[in-house]
Amino acid sequence: MVEFELKFQVDAAHQAAVEAAVTRGRSHRAHLRARYYDTADGALAAQHIVLRVRKEDGAWVQTAKAPGERLVERLEHNVELPPGRASDTPPPLIGRHQGTPVGERIAEALRRAGHDPAEVALVPLYGTDVWRTTREMRSGDALVELAFDLGSVRAGDRTHPLRELEIELKHGSPSSLLELAGRWRARYGLWLDTVSKAERGERLARGAEHGPPVKATAPRLETDASGPQVFRAVLDSCLSQILPNASEVAAESTDPEHVHQLRVGIRRLRTALREMAELAPAIDPAWEPALAETFGALGRQRDREHVMRSVQPQLEAHGAPPCSIAADSDATPSAAETVRSPAFQAALMNLIAASLPAAAPAEPAVKAPSARKALRARLSKLHRQVLRDGKRFESLGAVEQHRVRKRLKRLRYLGEFVAPLFGRRAAERFLAQLEPAQDALGAHNDAATAMAAYRAHAATDGAAWFAVGWLAANHPASAKQCRKALDKVAELTPFWKS
Repeated sequence: MVEFELKFQVDAAHQAAVEAAVTRGRSHRAHLRARYYDTADGALAAQHIVLRVRKEDGAWVQTAKAPGERLVERLEHNVELPPGRASDTPPPLIGRHQGTPVGERIAEALRRAGHDPAEVALVPLYGTDVWRTTREMRSGDALVELAFDLGSVRAGDRTHPLRELEIELKHGSPSSLLELAGRWRARYGLWLDTVSKAERGERLARGAEHGPPVKATAPRLETDASGPQVFRAVLDSCLSQILPNASEVAAESTDPEHVHQLRVGIRRLRTALREMAELAPAIDPAWEPALAETFGALGRQRDREHVMRSVQPQLEAHGAPPCSIAADSDATPSAAETVRSPAFQAALMNLIAASLPAAAPAEPAVKAPSARKALRARLSKLHRQVLRDGKRFESLGAVEQHRVRKRLKRLRYLGEFVAPLFGRRAAERFLAQLEPAQDALGAHNDAATAMAAYRAHAATDGAAWFAVGWLAANHPASAKQCRKALDKVAELTPFWKS
């Protein structure tokens, strides 16, 4: 079966209210104790497959899960085990899932790692101990289950507390579940979390607190995809990058790469919303303000860190006095608070709804050539704008120079999205040759941002004027380097015209 489920983290301040709300009506409380298994070399975890044995109300159940087509969907298969000694955890058997979609995934993962599925040895890696309160509710045409989990996951002597609300679709439309989840999210200050208990346990087992940053992946597109199909595939690709990184940032990861990849995902998404509006008329303009505010807030934090970690040491190497602009930002929200904000979380929920085929209106008969025609026009317009302003880059003001950089990025992201429609190899060659210009414009923009930050800080710290002067002196040479890099872009043959 395919499981559609959203998971939310619950703040300690709202724990009692959430638990009380789930307990209303006909609810059930159970003590769940589970052990999770894998091969010694992690063959299942490498393919994001979960295998567990869990005691539920005195009965043992073996469960296998594997990724579905979307981040919020999973393949799942459950097998009730025969009763045994109460003190013993029955050993898992791979064969119990044979003949099911998730069983095929398990066998493939094991063979890929060099194991024989019929003889593989499994070892327990971590476990969970949870008190779960569940309640079924009707929402529109859907029956959903609310599950409030309070407990911990343990691997060896390491533990991680759990305080989560899961909302699972039993039957009906995912859009009805999302409407209900949206109300609960708003009422109790919840935030989305894509890290499963199994992932949490796997991290504990290897001594890691957070997962690796998730980079962008290309959308899965057929060459004859219609306009709405192109947009939904792109939206799915963007969310697959945004949601995992947002989960890590909301969990207070200090890895700047999580913030960076989250911002990349948001920028890619905003590019899709802007450049593909003709293909997806159901785009809601209300999504943009929350995305823009979150992107900007995370960017301001990133810019301050860049100044103190990269620019200030470089300045001091050239004789600048010590200077810190960090104190200027003491009152600003943290990255975690920014991602947990109600506006951003609401936008994510709406975007998940838009990515689901069932949530979309009936598609008109749009032929692939029509989609390519609209996309070719958008690519050509961005390309012309970049080339036009690239010729006079050195004479542009700071705002106009930054606009060139944003258009170049949109050209790259849009090109990556639609590469399968025009020939992936030609697109990849073209996009790879944009990198020198992107790097030059990125460094130029970082210097301009740093100069503005030091100039603002100079009102209270005269030492900042050294930085302003040094950065201003180097600005013309940096602009010239950008113009030369953009001249190279002008020599490229657009892949959408070849």
